[in-house]
Amino acid sequence: MTHQRLYINIDHVATVRQARRASYPDPVAAARLCEDAGADGITAHLREDRRHIQDADIEALAAGARTPFNLEMAATDPMTTLAVRLKPLQVTLVPERREEVTTEGGLDCLRDPQRLADVIGRLHGAGIRTSLFIDPDRAQIDASARLGVAAIELHTGTYCHHPADTGALKALQDGSAYAKSLGLAVHAGHGLTLENVGPVAAIPECEELNIGHAIVGHAIFVGLPAAVRAMREAMDRARR
Repeated sequence: MTHQRLYINIDHVATVRQARRASYPDPVAAARLCEDAGADGITAHLREDRRHIQDADIEALAAGARTPFNLEMAATDPMTTLAVRLKPLQVTLVPERREEVTTEGGLDCLRDPQRLADVIGRLHGAGIRTSLFIDPDRAQIDASARLGVAAIELHTGTYCHHPADTGALKALQDGSAYAKSLGLAVHAGHGLTLENVGPVAAIPECEELNIGHAIVGHAIFVGLPAAVRAMREAMDRARR
C-alpha cells in the first residue's frame, strides 16, 4: 500500500499548558518535535471557547510549521476570516458544541448546506484545501462530494469506543471505498490508539490519520518523539 500520512493533533499539549495558564508546555515546540520524529503534518483545533489551542499558537503554526498544517475549526465567519488570513494548507471543518468534552460526532452536511458552501467557497478562494469531518454515512459522503471538498475525515469514534462492534469498522471500510469512488481523498481520526489503530490504518483507501490524545498521553511515559515513532510503526505494520 501507499504511505499513509500521520498528522499529529497537538491540542492536548495546550490542554496541559492551559491548566496553569503558563507558557509551557509549548504546543508549537511540540509540533517541531513531532516533525523531527517523522510526523507528516500537524493538526490543531482552534475552538471557539479557546479551551486549549490559542490564537497565538495558530499564528505560529501557520507561519512556522515545516510540514503541512491542518487547521480544524467550526464553520463560522470569524474562524473563516482567520483561516483566509493565515492560509494553512488545509482546513477541516468540524462540529462544535461548548458543553462537549471533545468532538462527539461528525458534521451534519445536510443540515445547512448553503452555510457550508459559503465557508468552503471562501476557503477555496484563498487557495486552502478543505476537508469535512463526518460520520461514515453515505448520505454525508454524498453531501460532501456535492460541496466540492477535496477530502473527508471519517469519524472513528464509534469504532474506537465500541471495539466489539464489527459493524463500526465495516462502516469505515465501506465509507472509505465509497468516498474514494466519488473522487474524495479519505482521512480518518478520533480516539485512535496504539491498540486499535491497526484495522483503520489497514483500510487501503485511507490516506491520512489524525491522532492526538493517545500520542500525547503516551508521551508522558516515553517522551513525544518515541510516542510518535511508536504510532508510525503501528500504522506501517498494519499497512504491510
